[in-house]
Amino acid sequence: MLDDWAEVVRLELGLPAADHDEGTVGLVLDTARDVAHGVARPAAPLTAYLLGLAVGRSPAGAGSAPDLAARISELAADWKASHNGSGNGAAAGGPDRDQAGSPDRGPAEESA
Repeated sequence: MLDDWAEVVRLELGLPAADHDEGTVGLVLDTARDVAHGVARPAAPLTAYLLGLAVGRSPAGAGSAPDLAARISELAADWKASHNGSGNGAAAGGPDRDQAGSPDRGPAEESA
């Protein structure tokens, strides 16, 4: 199902097939997991977006997806170590919190 969804989105956005393979999907999912566990769950999709921007805007050979993803995973591990898990509500057994200490809410909850 995930591969089917990715293919539909790829086609809709006019991206070449070479940009979508199992290795890239796994790389993005692994990076998102590392960030969700090391920083906070809401940081995962944001970081995946930023990774995509960085790869898309990098001059040829300047920043490959695997290299950039590895750097992000290292940042997430360092973040977790330096914050002793305090930035990750899921690891602490509670909801994710924003910088003000309020529970993070999605757009639907914020407008309610």
